[in-house]
Amino acid sequence: MPSRRSLLKKTASGALGLVALKAFGSEARAQDEVQLPEISPPDTARPTPRPTVRDSVKITKLETFLVKPRWLFLKVHTSVGVVGLGEPITEGRALTCATAIKEIEPYLLGKDPRAVVHHWQAIYRHAFYRGGPILTSALSGIDQALWDIKGKLLGVPVYELLGGPTRQRIRVYAHAGTPELVRERKAQGFTAFKTGPGRLNGRYARPIENKAWIDNAVAQFARLREIVGNDGDLGIDFHGAVPPATAKILMKELEQFQPFFYEEIINCQDVDLMAELAKTTDIPIATGERIFTKWGFREILEKGAATILQPDLCHAGGITEVRLIAGMAEAYYANIAPHNPLGPISLAAGLQMAASIPNFLCQEQVSLGEGYIKYPFKVRDGYIDLPTGPGLGIELDEEAMKDKIGHDWRNAETYDPDDGSVVDW
Repeated sequence: MPSRRSLLKKTASGALGLVALKAFGSEARAQDEVQLPEISPPDTARPTPRPTVRDSVKITKLETFLVKPRWLFLKVHTSVGVVGLGEPITEGRALTCATAIKEIEPYLLGKDPRAVVHHWQAIYRHAFYRGGPILTSALSGIDQALWDIKGKLLGVPVYELLGGPTRQRIRVYAHAGTPELVRERKAQGFTAFKTGPGRLNGRYARPIENKAWIDNAVAQFARLREIVGNDGDLGIDFHGAVPPATAKILMKELEQFQPFFYEEIINCQDVDLMAELAKTTDIPIATGERIFTKWGFREILEKGAATILQPDLCHAGGITEVRLIAGMAEAYYANIAPHNPLGPISLAAGLQMAASIPNFLCQEQVSLGEGYIKYPFKVRDGYIDLPTGPGLGIELDEEAMKDKIGHDWRNAETYDPDDGSVVDW
């Protein structure tokens, strides 16, 4: 009986080999089949394999719930049991965002969650009245959850799907508006901080402020700067609440302390004036928390209004859109410092972004996840280590969160103490 190998060699010489192979093919196959190892039946004790690209995965439900102090969390459920997490919130409008999610839900039900960019386009463009803080925030949270699902299904962090990692640890900064808070945050491992301009007798900045107000704001920043030290960084957030004439004076007086950045020096809607003020200082201008999508950031970059962009992954369009904004910023030699005064899902999304782009600067945070996620983030020497878990890399601690469900947080209502007129906060 010729071996199959010898028959295959004969095929090179022409038709004789082909005839021989046909004649003995069935017997040769029988020999091969006998030599194959037996396949064991599935072991039910083993975890269910992740679906392949051809397997069916469908979205089955979108679930939102209010979480203290002012957040809205989203769970996107699937037919294979994998749940994606997102944070679709506009501060002070949590119930409105939850309603927007409910209105989007019929589009997503029954669809494959892995077509993330396709769903982004459909949700954004089919709205007809595109953008705005509510719809874009709802879309942002959904986008985070879909990326979380995709990463979990593939068993890799989201940054791996975006071409990362670009770094091994991620710098973060803390809010600290008093000397006591700065010292406390330094003890926790932070090396970068942000504060706001000091108020005089509780008064916000008027259109044209007097010297006493300016001197007080500068003195308060100077005290914090001394505690931070020359080897640390301290940014100052004008919050868009300082009128342009006063902002220009304050910027000039603070330059001597070399702030990390000036954030939202004026209302972000006046891009031309922001660009004009940016040319008057050597301190980097930062903005972006109230700007949505790539189209909103395009004007900022084109007019040179800021060199630090602060897109919020819960507002600006989620992971999909902020990755594109980062690419645009890189072309203008601008850096990304994701905005995040929100919860641990928002922070987790920001860390994935930071780990996947080359022009990352620093990540804002107000909660490392204690009491919300099973493995809170840890700060060491000003940095958080690169996340390694699949998807967003976090898991909610449902037991710890039981006493944090529900809130009725509202935006501040601020008035001038001298004449009662409405002022920004």
